Amino acid sequence: MIDFQEQIMHHCKRHTGLSDADIARITEMAESFEKSHGQDDVFIDVLSSVENEAVVVYHYRPGVGKSLYGRSVVGEKALRENEPGVLRTLETGVMSQGLVANTQENHLVRQTVYPIKNQESVIAVVIYEKDVSDNIQAHFNVTQYEDSEMSFMLTAMLRFEDSIINQLEDAVLVFDKHGFLKMKNKKADMYYRQLGYLEDIQGLHYDNLSLDQTMFSGVMKQRSISRSCPLTTDVKAADRYYQVKRLFIEERDLCIGVILHDVTEIKDKEAQIVSKSVAIREIHHRVKNNLQTVASLLRIQGRQCESPEAKKCLNDSVSRVLAIAATHELLSMEIEAQVDLLDVIRLMASNIQRCFVDCNAIDIKITAAQSIYLDSDRTVAIALIVNELLHNSYEHAFGDCTDGTITVTVQLEGELVTVGVVDDGVGFAVKEGSYKSLGLSIVRSYVKDKLKGKLAIVSGGDGTAVTFTFKK
Repeated sequence: MIDFQEQIMHHCKRHTGLSDADIARITEMAESFEKSHGQDDVFIDVLSSVENEAVVVYHYRPGVGKSLYGRSVVGEKALRENEPGVLRTLETGVMSQGLVANTQENHLVRQTVYPIKNQESVIAVVIYEKDVSDNIQAHFNVTQYEDSEMSFMLTAMLRFEDSIINQLEDAVLVFDKHGFLKMKNKKADMYYRQLGYLEDIQGLHYDNLSLDQTMFSGVMKQRSISRSCPLTTDVKAADRYYQVKRLFIEERDLCIGVILHDVTEIKDKEAQIVSKSVAIREIHHRVKNNLQTVASLLRIQGRQCESPEAKKCLNDSVSRVLAIAATHELLSMEIEAQVDLLDVIRLMASNIQRCFVDCNAIDIKITAAQSIYLDSDRTVAIALIVNELLHNSYEHAFGDCTDGTITVTVQLEGELVTVGVVDDGVGFAVKEGSYKSLGLSIVRSYVKDKLKGKLAIVSGGDGTAVTFTFKK
């Protein structure tokens, strides 16, 4: 039977890029729960580096009382639409208190979520769960207020709610001096439903609704410094972008007004512009390399033009140019149907071998357990990545064209595809060379932005291994 330490290590290594020190910190936290006699189900979740979702790496069942779970959910996903507090705390580092969640066994619970941090960022969260019927409001000592305590301004705003506030395109939230939500419009309800909140947000505390890592106490300090200047920040949540503006209200119980403006369309257009700019640079890079290769080949053929083998050399040159042209054709054309990833990798290997014809002692091996079909956009991205990695191996790992082997592997495990390019060349200093190389910069950019995946580079005296993992 696998113990909890091995489970934490396995799932953290598989789904995250956390360091050994970070994983050790998470394991120590789990060990402290194992020694306790708590009455709640307690979980530790981590944020997957491949997809925008959390993964359960540890579950403590109550030492006293009955667990809410009939089976182990370690290794399963925690999705934003079911557990908004988990994703919110992982992304913002702000504790979430008493938010309703829907468990992997389709059971409603209230969660209290605490961040686990290293010196730089959030590495995991601890989740305490109680049945939704428990009196969580009393547990957190939340103060309730009667409608009669609301200020005249709030009453006036409510009177015009249907005719004015609910017609606004932005979400409006108004908090009292204790930080509890006293008023909202329909757009606010819609936004927070999109963020995965399962219950009415009316009456929740500011700290449970903050999207930009601000806490109510910190905002109140800002209020004491500047009562008139609005505080504006940009934040990304659930793959959408919001501009958050806070206004201070000088009306009895009312204290802070928050306006959320959805700027996702603007951000998407900006991202498209950046993406096209990067694509143009990459195209120029590939064209430059290919033209240099063609020029070198023509120079070689020119020097040999008067020899008896001239005809053969010219024919070989035509073949090499056509091979390069085929690569560009693959990368530029639009393919509507699914493409076999292995066919793409084989074509890239063939083109590289033609470009480095003098290095025929280098062998490329391609291994895969099965065919994997992907859409054209990601196929083009993978073609560029593999082509760049093979090119780097030929050019740097085997610079003198000595005997060597490059192994390209493709694995499909569950929903994750892992592609590896491994050579037995001279290796290089990863920290010194990876960010200076334009080729590896392109690889990093494509794995992160195009594939939404995870990249790993290991290099030493016995060669270099580059792997990238993405969701199918």
